Amino acid sequence: MQVRVLLLYLALLSACQVYSQSVDWIKTQGITSELHRANIGKICFTNQSITPADLKQADFLSSYELTNKSNLFMTVFMGTSLTNYLHQLAPNLPADSLTKNGGYQFNFYVDDRLIYQSNLHPGAPYAQIKNTETTIRKPLIDNQHEGAWWSQSAWSRFMNNGGDKALSDGSHVFRLDIKPCFNYANPIVGDLMATGQLNLNVKRKPTINVATIQLTKPTPYADISVSAESFDTDKIKVLKGNLDAGVFRNITSIVVLKNGKLLIEEYFNGATRDSLHDVRSVGKSFASTLTGLAKQEGYLKSEDQTLANFYDLTNFANYSSAKASTSLKDLLTMSSAFDGNDDDNDSPGNEENMYPTANWIKFVLDLPVEPDKFKGEWHYFTAGVVLLGDVLNKVVPNKLEQYASQKLFKPLGITKYEWQYTPQKAISLAGGIRMNALDFAKYGQLYKNNGRWNDKQLLPAAWVSQSFSHQKVIPGRINEYYGYLFWNKTYRVGDQSHETYYCSGNGGNKIFVFKDQPLVIVVTAKAYNTGYAHSQVDKMMEEYILPAVIRNNN
Repeated sequence: MQVRVLLLYLALLSACQVYSQSVDWIKTQGITSELHRANIGKICFTNQSITPADLKQADFLSSYELTNKSNLFMTVFMGTSLTNYLHQLAPNLPADSLTKNGGYQFNFYVDDRLIYQSNLHPGAPYAQIKNTETTIRKPLIDNQHEGAWWSQSAWSRFMNNGGDKALSDGSHVFRLDIKPCFNYANPIVGDLMATGQLNLNVKRKPTINVATIQLTKPTPYADISVSAESFDTDKIKVLKGNLDAGVFRNITSIVVLKNGKLLIEEYFNGATRDSLHDVRSVGKSFASTLTGLAKQEGYLKSEDQTLANFYDLTNFANYSSAKASTSLKDLLTMSSAFDGNDDDNDSPGNEENMYPTANWIKFVLDLPVEPDKFKGEWHYFTAGVVLLGDVLNKVVPNKLEQYASQKLFKPLGITKYEWQYTPQKAISLAGGIRMNALDFAKYGQLYKNNGRWNDKQLLPAAWVSQSFSHQKVIPGRINEYYGYLFWNKTYRVGDQSHETYYCSGNGGNKIFVFKDQPLVIVVTAKAYNTGYAHSQVDKMMEEYILPAVIRNNN
């Protein structure tokens, strides 16, 4: 009997060491309820968001049917706050250093096999939350509010890094372990903070009966007639069925022009032909177009002109000759030496640091330049496109908004669109222009026509050629390049390769212009800030859209 008591005591002592501290180093909210006390060290799952006041033990799931439209929420009950756990890993550091350099490590298991491990960025969540909160109540999947929380991003990365394959249809055991993690570059990982397990019956592969699915019959649109060419309608019906079943999510439109005529026009998730789509950074490509128009008309001499031609840079911080010699071409190819990189959260010139400021142009021109750091290589720099827009706004007559209307949109017959604006009330070329999917297709067709529209050369063919060229290699990607604010990649369909230049924006928004095919394809979407937004469009293109429309070209 004494042995049993001793073993029980040691087990309880071990649990306390794993899940909590005897004395909090930083004061926390403590144990928030009896439900919390009963579940310390556990991650509990629910199928909806439930407030702490209403949450009951009976709400916790032990098994769950996971479909493409399922939601999944977690409540994590910890013995103390994250900062206190981090203090165990680095006891000599102050709290602000711990919160700045420490965070959660999420470990995703399927059937007792580690599928994905993610050291969450220290910025998620905020320092005050790390210091005080002893519970986490967040969505892993929330189809009605996608991309809203860091927890959803973690789930999305899991799905994109093995989770999608591991969670095949059938029965699986899902487990999530959360540990404290300090020092993002060279992680020091602590003991288990909380763990949770859920039996899943996965049903994500829908049964699609093409006989029950109807495709939209296209009708003529201003300057665009309907194509009489055939395509694989069953393949597009299967795609439409997968969209309706939530296999592909938050897509709002698909438009295909073949030989300049409307072949496919489908809308989803409440969108219509008249919907103005927020395509985010697709709008950056319009900056390239307007630069080409301004050069054609002599308002710019060359894309090799430097910033010193347009600004007295001695009026801004961090003046240097390297900054003065930054060319418009550097901005067009996202290869300037400005210390700005949107893919680096800690970059001084990250776009998120620009938006709250009162003067975006001053923000950009105040940045230092680091030629030895970037070495002329491509790095995604939204603020540089804003600066390019300001240059254009300076040199064209009657400001850039009216210039774009007269020289680009009116000739294309585009009358309904919405710009976003800088704090100085100039149009922002950072992105966000809104128009309907067919007008975006017109814009793509202008490039497919080498700058011609209705027998008039709107944009110089030479500018289109320069824009659609491999100006820069995109680091970390295989066989992908960047032109003048246009992306480049190659899709594989069977044993054939199909190169495309394209505009791309957050959420999965695309305008594709194919080099070897008479195709312009528009996909609009609102999967903003999700890990699957762009990869699902790639899958749609390679497995459904391109096979359906290319098959009769030979």
